[in-house]
This record gives sequence, C-alpha cells and structure tokens, in this order.
Amino acid sequence: MTAQYSDSRLTNLIAEGTGEILKGVRGVGLLRGRELGEAGDELAQSWISRVLSQHRPDDGFLSEEAADNQDRLSKDRVWIVDPLDGTKEFATGRQDWAVHVALVEDGVPTHAAVGLPDLGVVFKSSDVRHVSGPFAGKVAMSRNRPPAVAKHVAQALGFEVQPVGSAGAKAMHVLLGDYDAYVHAGGQYEWDQAAPVGVALAAGLHASRLDGTPLRYNNADTYIPDIVICRPELADDILEAAARYHDEHGTFEGVALSLIHI
Repeated sequence: MTAQYSDSRLTNLIAEGTGEILKGVRGVGLLRGRELGEAGDELAQSWISRVLSQHRPDDGFLSEEAADNQDRLSKDRVWIVDPLDGTKEFATGRQDWAVHVALVEDGVPTHAAVGLPDLGVVFKSSDVRHVSGPFAGKVAMSRNRPPAVAKHVAQALGFEVQPVGSAGAKAMHVLLGDYDAYVHAGGQYEWDQAAPVGVALAAGLHASRLDGTPLRYNNADTYIPDIVICRPELADDILEAAARYHDEHGTFEGVALSLIHI
C-alpha cells in the first residue's frame, strides 16, 4: 500500500531525496565533467518521475529533462521541476546548484521547495521567511550570461553585481539576505523559475517580470524572457530602473560582456 503524503510533504521529500541522489552520484568520484552532469540529470529525473507517477498519477508534469506532454495544459495541477538546476556548477564541483520542485495550481505555485544540497538545506514554501534589516548592497545575476539590465539596476541602487550559478541558488540567497535582488533577462524556462518563485513569494519577497507583470506557469510556451526576485521594499525602485533601461534600449535584453565568467 502506498503511503499517503500531503502535497506540501511530498514536495519537500522530493527535493530532499533528489539532493541526496545527486550528492551520492558526485561523492563517489567515479564520473567527472560532462559525464557526471548527464548522469546526475538522468538519475534525478528518473527518480522524480517514478515518485510522481506513484503518488500523483493524475497530475500534469513538466521537467527540463523530459519531453513536454501537452496534456498538462488541460490540468489544474501540474508539477514543474528541474531535477538539477546548474548542471555545469554541479559537474565542476561548485556549490551553487539546486533542485527545483513546485506544484502549480491554476498557474500559481502553491507548494514549492528549492534544495541547495551542498549547503545541506531545503527551502520550503511551507516554512520560510526572508531576512530583514540592512541591505547587502548586492544584486545577483547569471554567471554565464550576465544581463546588462542587472548591472544598470545595481548602479541605480548604488549596489554591486554578483555573478552566481543556479537560478534557485540566486533566489535563495536573496531570501537569506546575501543579496538584495536577483535580476535576469535573456530568457529562462518555467522549470527554472516555478520553485524559486513559489518559495520567494511564500517568504514575502517580491517576484515578477521586469515590467511588473505577475508570473504565471503551465503555459503552452514555457519560455519566460525575464524575472526579478527582490526584497519587497526595493521592488518599486528596481522596476523603475528596469523601465528606464527598457526605454533607452527598447528591450530588457543585452549581455554585460565585461562580466562574463567562463
């Protein structure tokens, strides 16, 4: 007989279990580089898929590592996951990779978990809040494609930019107070965002598109051009700075070439 778990408990257990699988694969040291990254993606995806097939067989499913079954569009409940967000960071021994698990209902993440396995922590929408107090004076952005708009926003606030790997890692470090905002443009997919946004909103952070539009998930087109996650007291200033960048350049896109990390 299959044990019965609440949506919240199942979300958290999937994130925890996936993190343990990935740490185990890397910890024995038998694979390195690209082979390690691909093995991690495949094993984590297989385990999550089996768990959800057993415990939530009627729900929809969307994952970076699986073919998109468009039947999800007719479902009110859809699990959106990224089994290994930051494969490059995982495969090269960095700590800024993450596990994303979110249950989206009617377009909104209702239960979410972001695991940072190398830090030994899972951030859960069921029990989370963001820090308050002094600003860190830092804006997190992509390591591989640092967006020029993030640099523009940071300068407008009098802050510095900090390149970080996984989208989940960036968002959770805002929650922890290591950074005050995470600004991205140049494109992501729903599995990059759903879990971090679900946790961030539950913690009381602001999360939206750079033009202030609310984020909605389980769309036919899973591509999302941009995002900001930040402390709520900075949201208006960040959106205004982003709007000025857009007015000047006609887009939120553009790479800060001097900040690219190879």
